[in-house]
Amino acid sequence: QVPLVESGGGLVQPGGSLRLSCAAASGRRLDSYAIGWFRQAPLKDREGISCISRTDGRTWYADSVQGRFTISRDIAEGGAHLQLNSLKPEDTGVYFCVATPCLDNGPLWSDFIPWGQGTQVTVSS
Repeated sequence: QVPLVESGGGLVQPGGSLRLSCAAASGRRLDSYAIGWFRQAPLKDREGISCISRTDGRTWYADSVQGRFTISRDIAEGGAHLQLNSLKPEDTGVYFCVATPCLDNGPLWSDFIPWGQGTQVTVSS
């Protein structure tokens, strides 16, 4: 397991955008890892919202974010990003990135995932 660090969260108005970043705590490149993004909203369980596969760049999105969020790799820096557009108040939560397989039904949840601190996204007017 590779500990990752998230950044880029903040306070944004409804309809706004944010770009979250994900990097390895050790500084290593993430090109050879599938990357998943999870979100934990207040009083809700942590949920997988997007992932990108290790080999062919296949992506997956939860229905709640499909068409608004875009996951990508940072070729130059070796990390990953999650672009959040058309944000809604229900997108509020702590966002986590992890190195985990990207399955047909989303990022794999594992008890062995080394969860980081996450980055807080607050959508409010």
